[in-house]
Amino acid sequence: MNDVVVYLASPYSHPNREVLEGRAEAVSRIAALLFEAGVLVYSPIAHSHTIAAVGDLPTDFAFWDRYNRAMLERCDALFVVAIPGYDASVGVAGEMQIARELEIPVFVFEPTRDGLERALSRYKALEVDGGD
Repeated sequence: MNDVVVYLASPYSHPNREVLEGRAEAVSRIAALLFEAGVLVYSPIAHSHTIAAVGDLPTDFAFWDRYNRAMLERCDALFVVAIPGYDASVGVAGEMQIARELEIPVFVFEPTRDGLERALSRYKALEVDGGD
């Protein structure tokens, strides 16, 4: 899986700063597990959270849509971390729609090592079956 690039999506924006920070930390932990597994990963939250904070940039999907679309176009799969709020997230829904348009496989998983390993196994099986 060395050449595979995974786009890691999760909810982010929230009016409560503690929730927003918790979401950024949770997805960063999952990104670290992907790196540890040898998977090349791009996470708009893990990679842009500090930039948004330091630059006082918006954190909403509309602001980041163009950038995220460009990154997703370069990825082989979309992994969605099922942390609370993912199913109501405008950003996650937008990223999933882009993935469908680009015919990129989508894998939703629980934010645990086991959940991630199951998603990786499903992706590997897709690769072996030639569905990628």
